[in-house]
Amino acid sequence: MTAAVTFTAGAWERTAAVRAAVERCAFLADLADGTLDPAVFRHYLEQDALYLQGYARALSLLSARAPDAASAGFWASSAHGAAVVESSLHADLLDGGLLPPGDGTAPVASPTTLGYVSHLVATAATAPYAVGAAAVLPCFWVYADAGRRLATRARLVAGHPFARWVAAYDDPAFHAATATARDLVDAAARPDVEEAMHEAFAVATRYEWLFWETAHRREGWPDPAVGGA
Repeated sequence: MTAAVTFTAGAWERTAAVRAAVERCAFLADLADGTLDPAVFRHYLEQDALYLQGYARALSLLSARAPDAASAGFWASSAHGAAVVESSLHADLLDGGLLPPGDGTAPVASPTTLGYVSHLVATAATAPYAVGAAAVLPCFWVYADAGRRLATRARLVAGHPFARWVAAYDDPAFHAATATARDLVDAAARPDVEEAMHEAFAVATRYEWLFWETAHRREGWPDPAVGGA
């Protein structure tokens, strides 16, 4: 008798085309071999810091709606990690002298950053718990998948300028957290919301791809005085 395919295994397969696009991202290719423009990396980190604030809110909302204490504790701990631990790493990298200085103005969320955060927070707040859990999973899983490949390539580059960031997403603890998140999503899956879960997972996966794509071109809001996008 063939074992049933888990929700997460099915979701991963359904998003194969988007994940292949992630693997082709110029941002990740340049990051892996250490040639990424430091100004592009600064832009990425600034946007990611803004994203993590929203992601932590989404995880906190999910924690409050979790069906049991263990699930609530995991999402709450993950929210703390996003808001404090990962944000601290970003701040250290931004202020550590490795990157060119900013222009002195506070970073503003790009259209992609705002769209991604809005999707996660709205889904975590208003959709069924299982759908919210599916929406936040790609941030764990796509990062872990990309981080493993990045680390393999980056280790071949002596004096890699972004080694600290790459190492953070290939950390065994991060991969363990990703496995736990997958287990919680599979445990929450049920037939009546399965398609909504797939949609939430797919949208978030597309945003993961777009986040790196738009970071590479340092996406910002168009100037209304100039016109055009």
